[in-house]
Amino acid sequence: MSYELRAVVAEADLLRQHVTELDLDYAVLVTLRQQMGLLPVTVELVEELTGRLPEFTGTDPSPAEPFQLVLSPALTSVLAGWSRHGPVGYLEAEFFGGCGYQSAVTWQAGAVGWGPRFDDEFRGPRHEWPINAALARLGVAPGDRVDLFAEVGLDLRRDIAGWLAHGRRGLPPDYFDDLVDEHER
Repeated sequence: MSYELRAVVAEADLLRQHVTELDLDYAVLVTLRQQMGLLPVTVELVEELTGRLPEFTGTDPSPAEPFQLVLSPALTSVLAGWSRHGPVGYLEAEFFGGCGYQSAVTWQAGAVGWGPRFDDEFRGPRHEWPINAALARLGVAPGDRVDLFAEVGLDLRRDIAGWLAHGRRGLPPDYFDDLVDEHER
């Protein structure tokens, strides 16, 4: 199975403030658990935010270049600006057949607050993996699930198209849990 994620994550209300000004065909807000929100990052969203098409590295991510998406000065300026109202993160992951990577960076008070970090070995504790570490800095609290990634609901969809569909339908973060409960009743 594969998994792909390119997303801006922050408190849902913070993201909602900023996407109301954007073309809602491209700025699709997905509600996650713990009052968090996710904006799937697409070519169209980057163009909507920056006025330019995004660039991609064309190489495998590494510690030196942790993201496939080039975080241009225009895009980082937008995300840094949003972070003046609360922490904002950019999360990226790609897995296929058990191999892959994850990377993350956060902004706070208008500047990079943490990262960027990259991992493709996952030998350390789960809370140190880039996405979990970024989520902790965004205010996600541990709960009953295996890690913050699952706690907030990043395991609900497996690709950008799935996140876009989830957001466009306005599905709640516990939609699938509710279906299982209903079926069991």
